[in-house]
Amino acid sequence: MPKRTAEAVWTGPRDGSGEVRLGSGGGSLHYTFATRFEDAPGSNPEELLAGSLASCFTMALASRLTRNNAPPAKLTATAEVAIEKVDGDWTVTGIALHVRGDVPGLAPAAFAEHAQAAKEGCPISRALRAVPISLTIEN
Repeated sequence: MPKRTAEAVWTGPRDGSGEVRLGSGGGSLHYTFATRFEDAPGSNPEELLAGSLASCFTMALASRLTRNNAPPAKLTATAEVAIEKVDGDWTVTGIALHVRGDVPGLAPAAFAEHAQAAKEGCPISRALRAVPISLTIEN
């Protein structure tokens, strides 16, 4: 497997700015303290983490469903990363993962079982085991 990369460059002091460049050539994203801790336009590390988990999870779930003769027509996942001060330091305190599935012929209970297994087994979830990840399911 090739290694995946991203490069981040920060310019200036705390009120400076940063840019993260994706190794795939998929472009770059601008970030600042205001994009992270306020509502300024731009990206932030938590958004990137959310995107990583949501995309990894949908791929794992699609693979699992397909292997079990229930290929999905569509899966949509949203991840919401919470960051709070804990003992004076900013800490990711949880991730809420929500999935909606269009899986013809699959019972809701079976979908929930596969979704839970995909949440536990996708590589990004496994890397984030120190962070509680909740899952809500809609199908």
